[in-house]
Parts: sequence; C-alpha cells; structure tokens
Amino acid sequence: MNLPKLFEDRMRKLLGEEYEVFKEGYSKPYYSGLRVNTLKITPEEFEAICPFSINRIPWIANGYYYDSDQQPSKHPFYYAGLYYIQEPSAMTPASLLPVEKGDKVLDICAAPGGKSTELGAKLQGEGILVSNDISNSRAKALLKNIELLGISNALVLSEAPNKLADVFPE
Repeated sequence: MNLPKLFEDRMRKLLGEEYEVFKEGYSKPYYSGLRVNTLKITPEEFEAICPFSINRIPWIANGYYYDSDQQPSKHPFYYAGLYYIQEPSAMTPASLLPVEKGDKVLDICAAPGGKSTELGAKLQGEGILVSNDISNSRAKALLKNIELLGISNALVLSEAPNKLADVFPE
C-alpha cells in the first residue's frame, strides 16, 4: 500500500524503530466484525439464526468475525438492530468497562455509537446513558444507531465537554 509521503514521514518520526512494524500492518488482512445487541437477542440465539458464516471473537463475548464479502449491513437483521457492525479491536474498550444494570454512564466522545450502544446494552434498560459528540452531524448518526439498537434510557447530546463538566459534576 502506498501511503502519502507526509504521513509516512510523520509516522516514521513519531514511531522511530517501530515504524516498519507499523507499516507492515497495512499489508495484513483486515478483520470484519459485528457485535450482537444483547438487548434484543443472545449470542447463542443469533448463532442459531444467522444466515451467514460467523466466528466468535475470543475476547468479546458477543463479538463475531465475518467475511467482508457477506455484507451483513444489507441484511434485515441489521435494520432490526440485532447487531452493530464494528471493527473487532474497537469492541474491546466497552466490553471491558464494568458497567452494570442501573449505572449512570457518560460517553463524552460517542459517535457513531459503537461504545455507547454496547454500554447501553449492559445497562439493560435501567440507569442512564448520556452519549455526547461535539459534532452535530456525528451526533445525528449516533442518535440513529442508539434508536436502531433500541436503547431507550439514553440521552444524546452535541455539546462541548467543558460545558458537560458543569452539568455532570460527578
């Protein structure tokens, strides 16, 4: 893969001797993933009805690899909110957070909704999820995904983080 020279120079300076390993990553296979929305279906139920080939992501209880040629974003199950398309490594942060039913959660940089939708599922309809993105256009995409996945205890905002600090001092 040919990367822009300015980008390569910047990354070479930033990474030093680790740059070559970084660059090799661009030639490795890309892994496509989806995360089952546990508000609507269990991973086991999804496996039983899934019309395309999936394999569990070992470190994500409700995460699966799929072959990118299968295009799960075009399936009715996607539009029913049964799963969220997300790069496997991006699933990790929300899966590791100890969010429980009834908690109060603030996702301050939430769009397009990968973290927020998983955190909302962990709340199981109780407690509150405040999902914010400073960009109004990105907050609209966030709202679409929150609605699609059926998270009813969420508040979607488009506000500067310093203003949120005044409103949510905890």
